Amino acid sequence: MRSISARTTTVLAASALLPLLVAGCGPEGGSSERDAASGALQVVTSTNVYGDIVEAVGGEHVEVTAIVDSLSQDPHSYEATVQDKLAVSKADLLVENGGGYDPFLHTLADSVEMDHEYVLSAVDIAGLDAGEEPHAEDTHAEEGPHAEDTHAEDTHAEEEPHAEDTHAEEEPHAEDEHAHGSFNEHVWYNLAAMAELAGAIGDKLGALDPDNADTYEANAAGFAEELAAIEERAAALAPEAAGKAVAATEPVPAYLLETVGLEDVTPADYTEAIEEDADVPVAALNEMQELVKNGSVAFLAYNEQTEGPQTQAVRSSAESASVPVVNFTETLPDGADYLSWMSTNVDNIAEALKS
Repeated sequence: MRSISARTTTVLAASALLPLLVAGCGPEGGSSERDAASGALQVVTSTNVYGDIVEAVGGEHVEVTAIVDSLSQDPHSYEATVQDKLAVSKADLLVENGGGYDPFLHTLADSVEMDHEYVLSAVDIAGLDAGEEPHAEDTHAEEGPHAEDTHAEDTHAEEEPHAEDTHAEEEPHAEDEHAHGSFNEHVWYNLAAMAELAGAIGDKLGALDPDNADTYEANAAGFAEELAAIEERAAALAPEAAGKAVAATEPVPAYLLETVGLEDVTPADYTEAIEEDADVPVAALNEMQELVKNGSVAFLAYNEQTEGPQTQAVRSSAESASVPVVNFTETLPDGADYLSWMSTNVDNIAEALKS
């Protein structure tokens, strides 16, 4: 069970007392603040993962505020502050994970009446909310230089008319979707999806700041190229992973494990309980511990950011059986950027497969 409790995300009541300091958001409301201050586009992201991707694309032309930026915080249960709302009220662009993972950011956007055209969702952009794999020709290729138009029509068009309905439906059912195995919201471990997101960020920044549009496009392309190289390294592990299984204390790195070609054999009841922040049934916990004790898995994928007594017990069982434990987190480790982090994750998986 999570040591950081409660997946239910609420915005602190105090934030409701904050006056709306910027009447309009998006290019009109944000740009006046931007021009008068640093000259940089103001971007707010739900976590430092997305903040780093924005910085990789925007470079010196963006000023990023990442709301969840510490390994001690759990984005699922984060409660927004007055300072968060102030940052969002000044933002030109917001970037969220979506899929029910970080609804606090969308709630903040709604609270300051921000145009949803300037709220980018990684889940929406990659089409993963429908259980699809990201396809460049379907998602980003159609955006092209007119991302602000196609995105509004294709991706956010369905969201904008009923954004409050979309997220209202999404938030209470996020755990249900995950528990039933129909959708994994941890999409930043899907490298192709993050390449798609980088392209969309570049398009949107270019629309907000046409003078530097070529720079954003080039940076996004360079980021995607480096990401493709990491994904290629991950896929190259498939022969070593063939016929091997893995167990995970939480399905955070599932997309990356799938790229490697590993089968996740974690008991469904165990995963459901962990994701619901509930006690794992005794039978499921025993089954999970037996998996890591009897040599059924190549390694244990361990989310060290939201560990609890039951996940720690599973880790202890793995270590006692000399089963490798590969640590994963939900936000950037200290001193890492997104590309180096994912590269290290692939290296750690490769090392575990050799054991």
